Amino acid sequence: MDRLKAMHTFVQIAEQGSLTRAADALDSSLPAVVRALAALEAHLGVRLFHRTTRRISLTEEGRHYLDSAREVLAAADAADRALAVEAAEPAGQLTVTAPVLFGHMYVAPAIVRFLQRHHKVRCSVLLHDRTVNLLEEGIDVGIRISALEDSSLVAQTLGSIRRVVVASPAYLKQHGTPAHPRELLDANCVCLQPGSSAHWAFREQGRPLKIAARGNIDFNHIAPAVEACAAGLGFGNFFSYQVLPMVAQGRLAIVLEDFEPPPRPVSVIYPHARLLPARTRAFIEWMKAEFTGLRL
Repeated sequence: MDRLKAMHTFVQIAEQGSLTRAADALDSSLPAVVRALAALEAHLGVRLFHRTTRRISLTEEGRHYLDSAREVLAAADAADRALAVEAAEPAGQLTVTAPVLFGHMYVAPAIVRFLQRHHKVRCSVLLHDRTVNLLEEGIDVGIRISALEDSSLVAQTLGSIRRVVVASPAYLKQHGTPAHPRELLDANCVCLQPGSSAHWAFREQGRPLKIAARGNIDFNHIAPAVEACAAGLGFGNFFSYQVLPMVAQGRLAIVLEDFEPPPRPVSVIYPHARLLPARTRAFIEWMKAEFTGLRL
């Protein structure tokens, strides 16, 4: 049995969720995939998958073995190709995703500078405010404002971003500056869809606190919600980077800072189950240099 080939087959089955799709991804036949899996299970002396006529899923042993198999395959690829990859000039297609406004304000300018340095790289930038599945959507690198839960990805933290409550100075002059998040219950809040109400997260003496925010307007996009707050309509709850320009201009003021929830990490994320092309590795290092230590 070719153990590396059998490991590769096992990883493909796990990632594809199907013997048939794994065979297609490997450009192999279904019987060959089945034989490779059976030989690996016989060698290990454990069953790696639960199999029925309708679905296939990892056993507990299979889940543990998957991480190890990925590491072994990545190390083998790295050992075989290290010199060639290190010598290669970054080139080819790179697809990057990021949140819409953060991508517009911070990521896109950094990508422009990266491309000015690496002329042979072509970059597609996809800005979405939803959680993007890098593997399923064929994306090389993502910038994410949240903790990483997907074990098939690697996350390197670049910095952190606060969640803040803001209002215009005029609104605060008229209605007063709140000393506690509960005072927001009697205030007008500019909310984000879905729904015209939301629970805003705070922290009081180390414990989480949620407040039901309600108001007479809600938006499905950040920018007009920020503008509504700046126009004096009420309080808003945003990521700090979304409002810092208006705070600097004096159009918004941050309140309730002592009750802010813990900052969220900003990370560069990418698949770890394969050797990264030179362009991807170069881009990751570039973003780390651009953003590491970011505090907003």
